[in-house]
Amino acid sequence: AEAPAREAPAGTGVPAWWVPPPHGVHRIHVRTPDHRRASATLIAAPARVPQPAERTHGFLVQLYSLLSARSWGMGDLGDLADLAAWAGRTLGSGFVQVNPLHAAVPGRPTDPSPYRPSSRRFPDPVHLRVESIPEYGHIRDRATLDDLRQDAAALSEAVLNKGALIDRDAVWELKRQALELVVRVPLTPGRRAAYCDFLAEQGQPLEDHALWCALAEVHGPDWHTWPEALRDPRSPGAARARSDLLDRVDFHCRLAWLTACQLAEAQRAAEDAGMGVGVVHDLAVGVHPAGADTWAQQDAFARGMSVGAPPDAFNARGQDWGLPPWRPDTLAATGYAAYRDLLRARLAHAGALRIDHVMGLFRLWWVPEGRPPTDGTYVAYDAEAMLAVLVLEAHRAGTAVVGEDLGTVEPGVREALARRGVLGTSVLWFERDWEGDGRPIAPEKWRRACLATATTHDLPSTAARLTGDHVTLRHRLGLLTRSLEEELTDDVTDTAEWLALLARLRMLPEGDGDEEAAVRAVHRFLLRTPALLTGVWLPDTVGDRRPQNLPGTWDQYPNWRLPIADGEGHPVTLEEITASPRLHALMEVLRPRKPRTAPPGERRP
Repeated sequence: AEAPAREAPAGTGVPAWWVPPPHGVHRIHVRTPDHRRASATLIAAPARVPQPAERTHGFLVQLYSLLSARSWGMGDLGDLADLAAWAGRTLGSGFVQVNPLHAAVPGRPTDPSPYRPSSRRFPDPVHLRVESIPEYGHIRDRATLDDLRQDAAALSEAVLNKGALIDRDAVWELKRQALELVVRVPLTPGRRAAYCDFLAEQGQPLEDHALWCALAEVHGPDWHTWPEALRDPRSPGAARARSDLLDRVDFHCRLAWLTACQLAEAQRAAEDAGMGVGVVHDLAVGVHPAGADTWAQQDAFARGMSVGAPPDAFNARGQDWGLPPWRPDTLAATGYAAYRDLLRARLAHAGALRIDHVMGLFRLWWVPEGRPPTDGTYVAYDAEAMLAVLVLEAHRAGTAVVGEDLGTVEPGVREALARRGVLGTSVLWFERDWEGDGRPIAPEKWRRACLATATTHDLPSTAARLTGDHVTLRHRLGLLTRSLEEELTDDVTDTAEWLALLARLRMLPEGDGDEEAAVRAVHRFLLRTPALLTGVWLPDTVGDRRPQNLPGTWDQYPNWRLPIADGEGHPVTLEEITASPRLHALMEVLRPRKPRTAPPGERRP
């Protein structure tokens, strides 16, 4: 809007003509009496993101690791919906947090890490439960479907009973073949209308993503190696390819829609089961340099740079994560459009959003290509603008936000996040008085605005932590920087201090060496804190001792490929987990009421 500037009321610094705009992103244009012009982006946001309505507990799980009797070799969105429905009704749980479900970069092998995706905006169709797609029941080639189901059953059998790792590529090959049959079935008028609405709503970003997927099938997953004419999504060559590959582009658009539908169904199942929050989705800190997002938004990313971490006491060489950072100047010049679109997409079917490395809203450690992380530097982002956009989109979606703020955090960051209502993350073993005597912090002194947990996907399970198994594992893999004896001594001392505190608080009988009792005591402690959210690592409910990811390893450890297993290392299914006496004994600690018992898979009509 244009208006002549007037003298501001004394002492306010605000022009007399100023009218506070409605919440949203606005473009302000100013013309002065001497005909100078200027414009700026104005983000009008509420003060804080929505908060959980009440204190609650829930599960943390890596979805791929949660196989059920219906899974095709890895956990899927049907399993997520079933877990949420069962946990909400039977245990009174308020949420289920999952790993990022972003679209992966295809390949053989596909990078299994959910934190290095091709696209953060669009989900990966490998998570689809194919049989739940309405068109699936109308496929005519039943013989082929029977063969695919048998192959899928063999994949699950290998993972659950023969010691095989989760094979994402094999799972996707079977699902892709089934989905090729699914899309041949004509959509009903209602389904066709819903699909067209989805295409219109997603617009150009979906077209670009689908075209990248189609081109990757022909030319490989790294767009930097494609023919020159295809490296620019706005080039005439890309336009011709869009026309030539129309069927494949539509195929990938359809997969995005089907996945969005099942994401919505999972959140609806959680809400129908009485969950106050529902599904907590995870937003990775960046994307793969060769993937769809960097191809479609080339100007938004800093070429020749990678996000990482500076040297610290745990890693003297620093870290290079291989993720190109967003350019703060481009974000500002475009009104944070890419960031807004990303948040809107991730919040669309979420009860809450976890932001990995939330400190990245303030600054990121940039590492020049070909240089060691020690040669990097911090690059600042406009934190006020980044937070305002986050609050605005969370407010529109009605969702809470959890920031992963573990480790070294710049002064003032946690305070700024708290002012905006972003919950932090507190992990029991890290909650010590580091500025004082270093002892464990009493439960009543924990912060309220946080998700409190005993562990995460990057840390040892609680059973492994209590027994020291995580130290011996790192020793076997040659990852220790000190002798095994020194590491074990420090670990035993650390654990003993926590167990002593639990005993003093009468949460653990003095001298009780039972591992299950100690795991329950740890969660009893978490519940004693004022934390709004208490998260239970689902593998902890069955005694799993293996971490899902072991930072600092690549081929030495099967990161992101392990099914949930019991204390003996035997994989367990969703059905076995929900029937586990160990789970029910643990959840008695957290259960707020006696809800109606329902088997997994039962949902409200």
